[in-house]
Amino acid sequence: MLKVLVITILCNLIFLSTHSQAKGVYLEPKEFLEQAFAENPPNSKKLWISKELKAQIKSMLGYDIHVVRLRYWDNGEKTAWILEEIGRDKPITTGVVVKDEKIEQLNVLIFRESRGWEVKYPFFTDQFKQANLTKKNQLDRNIDNISGATLSVNALTKVAKLALFLNTHIKID
Repeated sequence: MLKVLVITILCNLIFLSTHSQAKGVYLEPKEFLEQAFAENPPNSKKLWISKELKAQIKSMLGYDIHVVRLRYWDNGEKTAWILEEIGRDKPITTGVVVKDEKIEQLNVLIFRESRGWEVKYPFFTDQFKQANLTKKNQLDRNIDNISGATLSVNALTKVAKLALFLNTHIKID
């Protein structure tokens, strides 16, 4: 009986520690911007989302975004985006740095789901480094999935594509 109780307690502790590890703020947006711009982030700018741009984004993501503008940070050399995408049920806040139309850095900033948190680790996010968009608005590479984290992987892949796509439109405006 004591053995069963000890095993039950240990299993619960392992489950709770894994569950609590999933949700959280991994990097404050302000810290992300300071890292991206060597402690000197520029003031934010706004990209106004026109009807045409909204239609293109819908085509790429598969749904309407319900915003009229998005904030970004640009120092003339690189651009940072802080974007959110739903994993399974809740948004994953992600920071993306774009330089020369390629992803320089991608970080999970805030993760709110109970599963799929493995996407925060460099072994996963490093796959996005130097990725760019094809003419069909797809990443130029395949992103390896993580078993049990498919929805989080898909969310970060969408964010990466969106940041690269939006970045091409700030150069036009």
